[in-house]
Amino acid sequence: MNSQFKMLDIVALIEDLPEHNLFRGQVGTIVEILAPDVYEVEFCDDEGQMYAMQALRADQLMVLHYHLLKAA
Repeated sequence: MNSQFKMLDIVALIEDLPEHNLFRGQVGTIVEILAPDVYEVEFCDDEGQMYAMQALRADQLMVLHYHLLKAA
């Protein structure tokens, strides 16, 4: 889906992973690049406490943008 992810990108899950108690829309941070298109993502609560860390493929994630993007 997107091989342009980089360290510390804020991402959201685009599929449910009930076996890991993670669900579509949950937001995390890429903390490690494990392999091409595989990333370690850390999920934290509102107080900064980590509640999950999971290796995820690029096709399971979308990067979130917090600034205006120019049209292509």
